[in-house]
Amino acid sequence: MTDLPEFYFRIRENGAAVFRVSTENRQRRIEMEEIAIVNIRNGNIRPHGDRPLGAEERAVIEEWIEERRAVLDDRDIDDIHRAVDHLNLTTQWAQSRASDADLEEVTDRLLLAMHDLRTVLVRKKADRMAAAPAAAPEQELQPVPDTGARAKA
Repeated sequence: MTDLPEFYFRIRENGAAVFRVSTENRQRRIEMEEIAIVNIRNGNIRPHGDRPLGAEERAVIEEWIEERRAVLDDRDIDDIHRAVDHLNLTTQWAQSRASDADLEEVTDRLLLAMHDLRTVLVRKKADRMAAAPAAAPEQELQPVPDTGARAKA
């Protein structure tokens, strides 16, 4: 049997409840003692009950916070890449399979969401370009390669 980790992090919406795991009892049952609540957004570590956290416990929790933030950041960018894929699939659906009733149901919501996204992206791009050092060469738009999606004359 593999050894259990010394700490268990029960994921919550904004962080985790932290437990110390122990099997040091007569029946070798797993016991979990809650030792802290962690807020991942602000890094707040609140000891559970009247027992203060030791230096080792605090170090393990802080390391977990760093690792968890990295995982969440990776998920965020992955979600964006998936959203791009979904937009492309939605375009294909609208062009080839959607009925008039289907399009009537979603067109306004899609157009508003896409307009909102475009407005934010254009503003952020303009902000980045304005903040770029004057000595840096201007970014040129690169042509999109022809994927053969359009009929060739």
